[in-house]
Amino acid sequence: MRFDWSFWLAALHEIPEEFVRIVAALVALCVFIPANALVLVYLERKVAGHVQRRPGPFEVGPHGILQTVADALKLVGKQLFRPYGADRVLFWLAAILAFAPVFVLFLPIPFGPVLTTLDVNLGLLLILAFAGVNVLSICLAGWSANNKWSLIGAARGVAQCVAYEIPLLLALLAVAFMKGSLNLSQIVQGQGNWPWQWNVVTQPIAFLVYFVCAVAETNRSPFDLPEAESELTAGFHTEYSGMGFGMFFLSEYANMIVVCAVAVSVFLGGWKGPLLPGSWWFLGKVYGLLLVIMWFRWTYPRVRFDQLLNLNWKWLMPLSIANLVLTAFVMKVV
Repeated sequence: MRFDWSFWLAALHEIPEEFVRIVAALVALCVFIPANALVLVYLERKVAGHVQRRPGPFEVGPHGILQTVADALKLVGKQLFRPYGADRVLFWLAAILAFAPVFVLFLPIPFGPVLTTLDVNLGLLLILAFAGVNVLSICLAGWSANNKWSLIGAARGVAQCVAYEIPLLLALLAVAFMKGSLNLSQIVQGQGNWPWQWNVVTQPIAFLVYFVCAVAETNRSPFDLPEAESELTAGFHTEYSGMGFGMFFLSEYANMIVVCAVAVSVFLGGWKGPLLPGSWWFLGKVYGLLLVIMWFRWTYPRVRFDQLLNLNWKWLMPLSIANLVLTAFVMKVV
């Protein structure tokens, strides 16, 4: 019996191009997300070392460059452990929910003029919707672990995420009003190559509010109350080991990339820039913002929980509402 290659070739030609592009992007993300975590962990350790006048990791590989690889192999080899009394289903479901939506968050991001996997009109809304799943994973992780410290960390995390999502959304909405679109590619196209042509010039308050909220949404210092080591050991993921903890770890660094990529697309011109290719500009801006987030961690002390919420409700919320109203008024008049 002869194998009919023509049938299978014809079937492959019938596969929609959009489907092929999404599958290729998901495969690329399976490589990019772990590799990015390795790079960012090494970078963060070096930033911490230089801030504190020490070299950082220096022994494993040239200048300690293989230290994160060794740590990753150790993490993969550790036993998965579920504490006594923890909910069997929800405990592991929380780790999966923390990491799985990350792949969707990357799809609408325009990494270059033609490097957009899912160019949809509601791309910004898609990112905001799936980013909210992280709140559910934090809640389940703390509640299902049968640990009071995890539960306190989860309560803090949910309150923090719910509070800071509102001004973050209002800050992005101000730019959407100006550009008349929630499509990230169109927002980037509406900006020029030079810094004075970017949205941050016309919306500095929105950018400030967004960036502060983005740091809080990713549970980074000085807003890392859900994971406060001195008070809660490790917060909502205290009881996770091995790749259970690794899922939360990877999702945190992937979410950092996402919030910085959205900031670059909406406020900093996206891939636009002189001389260099667009994708290099995009990645350079993203990693520049990541360095600022790391600098925050080793510069500012952790705030108290009441200070965390007061900053949102007393300052960021009124600022974002006032900025949105002013933007709407100017757009209506002009």
